[in-house]
Amino acid sequence: MKIFESIRYWIFDLDNTLYSGKTKVFEQVDKKMSKYISNKLGVETEEAKKIQKNYFHKYNTTLNGMIKNHKIDPNEFLEFVHDINIDFLEKDLKLAEELKKLDGKKFIFTNGSRKHAINVTQRIGIDQYFDGIFDIVDCEFIPKPLIEPYNKLVEKHKIDPNLCVFVED
Repeated sequence: MKIFESIRYWIFDLDNTLYSGKTKVFEQVDKKMSKYISNKLGVETEEAKKIQKNYFHKYNTTLNGMIKNHKIDPNEFLEFVHDINIDFLEKDLKLAEELKKLDGKKFIFTNGSRKHAINVTQRIGIDQYFDGIFDIVDCEFIPKPLIEPYNKLVEKHKIDPNLCVFVED
């Protein structure tokens, strides 16, 4: 397509973007977050879910709220919430073909962990099409949609934002 001829960088969100939200992958992560909060704060699951959603809306991620309000170990949180079963995910040959057609560098930009991104992309058979993953750790736990992580991504990978497309759910 002529409109995309000048594009040199393709940046993709991971969850509910490179795979369908109908797969319920993120639903598992969501449940694990509630469990983590329940265990860490000693509250019932229902209260943990309220805290989780409040932090998500107030701080852009539940993780960010837990760091700011409870001084948790963010790596422990990420390891726990992304320890999910994705065996049901199937290879996405159509997506792989479309990614292969895109000229330029391709990156995953996620508020999740690098390990989660690797697990998912390997499972659906698209990992080989990406030049890098920029995760929440790379963002120093500052989540999208705040501007700082975008600036860090651009700086780290020397991306010209004028030559970039960002695909997000």
